[in-house]
Amino acid sequence: MYLLNPAILSLLQVPLSPFNAEQAALEYDVAPGDQHGVRRNDLSNLATLSPYHDAPHVPEVSVDLPDDCTVDQVMLLHRHGSRGPESEQKYVLELVDSLDRARDIIQTAHLPSNLQFLKKGYEYHLIPQELTIVGRQELFDHGVEFALRYPTFSADVVMSSPVQRVVDSSLFFAGGFFGLAAENITFLTVNDLGDPVSWITPWKFCPKYTEEGYHKTASEWANKYAPSIAHRLNELLPGVGLSVDDTRGALYACPFDLAARNESPWCDVLSPRELRELEYEYDILMDGVSGHASRGDPGPLLGAFYIKKLIERFTNTTGDARPLYLEFGHDTSILMPLSTMGLNKDTLPLSPHHMPMHRKFRTSQQAPFAANMVWEKFSCKKSFAGPQIRLLLNRATFPLTICDKSEEDRKYGTCALSEFVKANEYSRSIHYHSESWNATCEHNA
Repeated sequence: MYLLNPAILSLLQVPLSPFNAEQAALEYDVAPGDQHGVRRNDLSNLATLSPYHDAPHVPEVSVDLPDDCTVDQVMLLHRHGSRGPESEQKYVLELVDSLDRARDIIQTAHLPSNLQFLKKGYEYHLIPQELTIVGRQELFDHGVEFALRYPTFSADVVMSSPVQRVVDSSLFFAGGFFGLAAENITFLTVNDLGDPVSWITPWKFCPKYTEEGYHKTASEWANKYAPSIAHRLNELLPGVGLSVDDTRGALYACPFDLAARNESPWCDVLSPRELRELEYEYDILMDGVSGHASRGDPGPLLGAFYIKKLIERFTNTTGDARPLYLEFGHDTSILMPLSTMGLNKDTLPLSPHHMPMHRKFRTSQQAPFAANMVWEKFSCKKSFAGPQIRLLLNRATFPLTICDKSEEDRKYGTCALSEFVKANEYSRSIHYHSESWNATCEHNA
């Protein structure tokens, strides 16, 4: 259990320039003669490392519900805010070391304008995995915006993954949503519950679950696209001799600098296509992590626990459902349930051999830093009969194509709660230590 320290709010009093994808789409950083400047809107396409931005609205799907409809129940699952690196840290540090060793060469080199920053030296100080000040602001701002969107809703419990950056994210969100009243809120983690499997972090309870193979597949793609970038950079930096791993460090430095201070010189060094290739590296990784039922991945089974909990609450199966649930987790927490329902999956798993430009699975839109998945149960006087359900993913309506039955359903991206329940028969059938669970998760099955 955690208590909110009011002093945490004072940490937000640091002037930042919030990342604004709509405004950024109008900005360019291409100096005369430079061919590799990056249009600012590309910085919203950095996969799970993207600064928070709203998802694009789906054409012909209404953003707003009909005027005669009222939201009765809300379930929020929020990813933590911008953080320091995980496995990427070693690549960025190798880049820093290589540049430091070549300091004298860089000082006498004739560099293009977008590499002039290297003459002053490139410094990197992020703490691995820790929520950054940008991440704090993302969550605080989202708490304020959520309170404005649902002014009549409140809660007395906030639930999160036990990972510190997620706990911290829940505290900053609470500061924005509850204000000073946050000190009266109970903060719990999934470790405080008696459930055999957490719907927020179900993979932690599956002994056979591993991401090793998915990381290898993503690295296979990285080793395919990064060498040509290394060659280009070495032509601009003769004598420095950047390795492919150094180049991967430069690619990762772009989003993690943004996570630290909302700007990065490396983003201006990389071309739009190179950043799309970086995006695809993480899409391949997370496509594997969230899983494909067709190849027996654990992701769809694990995501079923969130769908079960959603149905339990919206149908009030236990008789004690609350109007509002505020819960905090990871990118995987959001992507697994979507995978379970097949809402964001391409026909075939993403391949390390080819980057399709048109694909459903895009983590930049579905799970950037501070991503938020909001489920609404609503009722209407005339527009719809009976309880309805809607999904807002990063403030855009995400059509529930698995259960839409009418033109009105498709217009609003919604469906009847009863049809949603029917469409998720698989999720309702999954139980801890069921035959499916044991085959997927237990070593001695």
